[in-house]
Amino acid sequence: MSNEIKMVEAPAGVAGEGFFATQIDQVVGLARSKSLWPLPFATSCCGIEFMATMAPHYDLARFGSERPSFSPRQADMLMVMGTIAKKMAPVLRQVYEQMAEPRWVISVGACACSGGIFDTYSVLQGIDKIIPVDVYVPGCPPRPEQILDGIMKLQELVKNEPMRRRNSPEYKALLASYGIIVN
Repeated sequence: MSNEIKMVEAPAGVAGEGFFATQIDQVVGLARSKSLWPLPFATSCCGIEFMATMAPHYDLARFGSERPSFSPRQADMLMVMGTIAKKMAPVLRQVYEQMAEPRWVISVGACACSGGIFDTYSVLQGIDKIIPVDVYVPGCPPRPEQILDGIMKLQELVKNEPMRRRNSPEYKALLASYGIIVN
């Protein structure tokens, strides 16, 4: 038996003591996905279900969202829950525009997704008429498990989103289609 240890050349791009076998996009995506700060824009019964989701039994903190922010400038995940009247639409739009990039939107409940049972002149028939939506959570009202599933779907989207996506012409065109000015 020989005491010699044969050293082989390191693969291309890997050298020195300790190295990362990943990309910066993946590291940033993982960090962003596990630290989403929700801004709840809640009305009606969906707001009550969100309160249950934040409570100890379901514990949204397990997913890195234990700090709900009630300031749009300190939040990156807008959670719109419940019936949105057309009079509230400009306020919701202003809240969305005040959020810094990157920002994501979850539409929770049938009313926020499509107007629900309220097919009337005064109810907005889906928040995607005024702001882009990333994840839809159906239900009337959705159970806390469904809200958690929607947040996990958003985490997956955030984790896999390239860092440069927000500067892409496609994203700018999407915002322009909503009349949102991009600097």
